[in-house]
Amino acid sequence: MNVVLGLGLFIVGAIVGFFANRTLFSSAQETQKLAAKASQSESELARYKLDVAEHLENSASLLEQMNSTCQVAMAQMAQSTQLLQQATPENIENMPFFSKETQEQLAQTVNLRHNKNLRKNDETASEPPLDYSGAPSGLFDDKKHSVTNS
Repeated sequence: MNVVLGLGLFIVGAIVGFFANRTLFSSAQETQKLAAKASQSESELARYKLDVAEHLENSASLLEQMNSTCQVAMAQMAQSTQLLQQATPENIENMPFFSKETQEQLAQTVNLRHNKNLRKNDETASEPPLDYSGAPSGLFDDKKHSVTNS
C-alpha cells in the first residue's frame, strides 16, 4: 500500500506540476513578446526622432538659403531705387530706350533693309491689274440667269 500511495502521489504531483509549469511558462512567453514589442517600439521612436531632426535641419538650411537670397534681392532693389532717385529730368531725356549694342544692331538692320543704292526704279503702271479689267465675266457678269426649281 505504501507503494501504491507513493505512486498515486507522484502521478498527482506530476499532473499539478505540468499545469502549473504550463501556466507560468505561457505568462513568461507573453512577457517575452511584450518585451520584444517594447524594444521594437523604442527603436522606431529613435528612428523617428532622427528623421525629425534631419527634417528640421534641412528646413533650417533651406530657410537660411531663402534669407540670403532675399538679402541679395533687397540689396539689388535698394541699388536700383538709388539709381532711379539719382536720375534727373535732364538725364531721363538723354537715356536711351535700348542698350548701346542693341542700338548698333538696329542701325545695321536698317542699313541692310534700306540700302539706297539697291532700290529699284519705280515704274508707273499704265494699265490696271487684271482684277479690274473692263470686260466682266463669271459671277460678276450682270446677266440674269434663270433659276429652275423642280
